[in-house]
Amino acid sequence: MGDIEVVKDISVVPEVHFLEQVLERIAQGELRVPKFQRPFLWRPEQMLQLFDSMERGYPMGSLLIWETPMPLESLDTIGGRSIPPAPEGAKVAYVLDGHQRLSTLFGVLHRSADAPRSARQEDWMWWVYRPLVRSEHDGVRYRHWKSGETVPSHLLPMRSVLGTLDFLEYARMLSDDHSREEADRLTKESERIAKRVKNYKVSVVRMEGGTLQQAIEVFSRINSSGQKMRPDQMVSALTYGTIGSETTLSDEMEEIKGRVAASGFGEIPIMTIFQTVLALSGEEDVQRDTSWETMARKVQDQLTAAVKDTDLILQQVVEFLQEEVRVPLARLVPYNIQIMLLAVFFHFSDKVEAEQRVKLRNWFWTTSLAGTFAGSTTTQVRKFIKEMKAFARGEGGLSYSGERARSFPERFDLRSARVRAYLLWDLQTFPERKNPDGGTANVLEQLATAHSETYRHVITQSRVPGASSPANRIVMTTPAGVSIRQALIRLAEDGRTDILDSHGVSLASIEHLKVDEFTEFILARQHELAAKERQFIESLGIKSADKEAGEADIDTE
Repeated sequence: MGDIEVVKDISVVPEVHFLEQVLERIAQGELRVPKFQRPFLWRPEQMLQLFDSMERGYPMGSLLIWETPMPLESLDTIGGRSIPPAPEGAKVAYVLDGHQRLSTLFGVLHRSADAPRSARQEDWMWWVYRPLVRSEHDGVRYRHWKSGETVPSHLLPMRSVLGTLDFLEYARMLSDDHSREEADRLTKESERIAKRVKNYKVSVVRMEGGTLQQAIEVFSRINSSGQKMRPDQMVSALTYGTIGSETTLSDEMEEIKGRVAASGFGEIPIMTIFQTVLALSGEEDVQRDTSWETMARKVQDQLTAAVKDTDLILQQVVEFLQEEVRVPLARLVPYNIQIMLLAVFFHFSDKVEAEQRVKLRNWFWTTSLAGTFAGSTTTQVRKFIKEMKAFARGEGGLSYSGERARSFPERFDLRSARVRAYLLWDLQTFPERKNPDGGTANVLEQLATAHSETYRHVITQSRVPGASSPANRIVMTTPAGVSIRQALIRLAEDGRTDILDSHGVSLASIEHLKVDEFTEFILARQHELAAKERQFIESLGIKSADKEAGEADIDTE
């Protein structure tokens, strides 16, 4: 970063500009959004609120821009519109605060007439209209047009208000579609709104001079409120230029996320990848939520190597989870911190011994079943990382002995680590589930896309005691019009116990189904499943729970 820094104090100049002037600078490529900014995140309703505030004359807040002669990597699109390169010799400024607002205004007010119109949000969100008939908006002054169909002429397209020719064309359309009196009335209303936009003034704080690092730190401190940045986005901004002039930490982490997903394991959360990068750079305080400037300064010299290491190490972690622990999908990992800690182990271990792999497997199961990482504090996470480093180097063990598994979950909720641990056991215990037609259900394919819908209810009445239990869920495809309950009864009557066994359903439990003893069926199957799972738990040397079933805490990150 030193090659492009300019040693000069920052000067701050407060100014007021017409909005039209600011947007024109964007259109000319003179006002740009630096790449270290987070992406456009505003929801459609926030976009509408901004236009409503403008019409009412409310201030939209100051824009902070940085004028500098140094070249800075910037976005080539704003608000879904391509931005040309800055004119040669022109003064270029970069938006440090106001990206979301300017993207909204530029993307809507400078929308081209031939821009896509469809029912997809990425298209319709930029088409904002102002109903000119008072009864049409009823207090909500602006709206989106969410289809590709023809827009009624009494809806003023906001893209028309800044361009004279566009506005005249809209006025002609009003004359064609309405009586002269009505057209005059609607035209006057549209002129009033266009004038509001054209005359709207924006407070601009122009910052000149200073270094890139100073500008980024100003940006990060301002953006610690409002549309709050995630820690990974904050550090990505603060370390901009560290890992290459054309990429950011966020870009690199997205690439890693994509490669892991392409392996068939699914997507690992960006925050988990970020924490792994920090941990592999030597940082142990990976869960802090303040002083990101300090963190960025500490790790920026190690980032390039840490990102490359993370890319390679996560491949080892995924391989270990899939082949040795038999975790097929990222979304079934009980705690994402487990992924980061496994990465720490493989990174700091010179040679992974077979005995260590066995201990790691038991560590994974124990911490998953016991809820070890639920609500972990910064201090606890730091301790876990230090312990895993020592274990990797052969200088210590993993302190999970004596942990007791939590009870069989009473409620099926994938936000619970205990439920995810149950599903991992369930997938290993019943690997080939057969459908009534004899075919095999592809559970993993369904889980990869459908989450909880994969496990269908046997008893569908929600008021039945125990209806939310995992024991009331089965992965089975039945013929049209046949419920899971009906299918199970028919299979039992036909003596097709091989299919029932593939789902862990006993003939004894189905006897309750036949006589509509729904709660009794759930309790019977729960007892059978809990007993099987307990055998697995104890085979790993883990203490089983004191009682058979208990609350499934919502404790995943």
